[in-house]
Amino acid sequence: MGAAVNDRKVAIVGCGFVGSATAFTLMQSGLFSEMVLVDVDRDRAEGEALDIAHGMPFAAPMNIYAGDYDDAADAAIIIVTAGANQQPGETRLDLVHKNVRIFKSIIPEIAKRDYEGILLVVSNPVDILTHVALKLSGMPENRVFGSGTVLDTARFKYILGEHLGVDPRNVHARIIGEHGDSEIAAWSTANVSGIPVNTFCELRGHFEHDESTRRIAEDVKNSAYEIIAKKKATYYGIAMSVKRICEAIVRDEKPILPVSNYQRGVHGLYDVVLSMPAVVGKDGVEYQVPTPLSEDEQARLHASADALRAVFAELDLE
Repeated sequence: MGAAVNDRKVAIVGCGFVGSATAFTLMQSGLFSEMVLVDVDRDRAEGEALDIAHGMPFAAPMNIYAGDYDDAADAAIIIVTAGANQQPGETRLDLVHKNVRIFKSIIPEIAKRDYEGILLVVSNPVDILTHVALKLSGMPENRVFGSGTVLDTARFKYILGEHLGVDPRNVHARIIGEHGDSEIAAWSTANVSGIPVNTFCELRGHFEHDESTRRIAEDVKNSAYEIIAKKKATYYGIAMSVKRICEAIVRDEKPILPVSNYQRGVHGLYDVVLSMPAVVGKDGVEYQVPTPLSEDEQARLHASADALRAVFAELDLE
């Protein structure tokens, strides 16, 4: 039996750009009172903990420190951000073999402590690595999931909001499928405060729907590549996405988020981890939510699933 879960404790494995930005974001959130940073470079973890802790007089009290897997064993959520960074010109799937090797050194360390909390995977390619973490950990499917297309969906809402001149919080639209090049913009259910997106576009003087939807979907898909080309890495947006997922878990909010989760039949998908809408609460992924899709979106979703299955089938996870 694992250590009793401390609902006010979070652990972050990996103190690179994404891990440290996530730690900084969570420190200011007030969600947790204890945070342990784990990294193969202990000095890096200690430095990040000190740097963030020095801002505590401006935020809520938190015990933040560098530690090891024993220190993380009772965390409510272990967030795994460790892995090689995506390089300019490299796809997320190009990272897979490098990061699977890293996961083979991380996930068994968590599993052998009979971890009872939520394992949240952020490292890329997140859908594949979530599937890897699920297999290597032996943990229940509901407690192992990834950040998925939560960030892609935020990018979609932002870009669509800019296009329409409206607050992106009033844009209701999702990216589903792979967090990567085969992702799908679910236009068939996109709306602005209940108004179908094409109708709202026409209210704003935009009538070239096919061209606009193609361009916006491409802009969303290529957002990470553009940022990486300009500043070598992306980390602020994903850190805020992780905070949103942690809020859902800690507060048991039960929002519907497109997280990476193991598929068991919704839309005819099986034996694959994809970024698909699910209700997220204190127990992790509570149930999967079927989203109405057009025939084209359904076909592209299955193509995305096939691509991920093919990559996963080639991995050596013994």
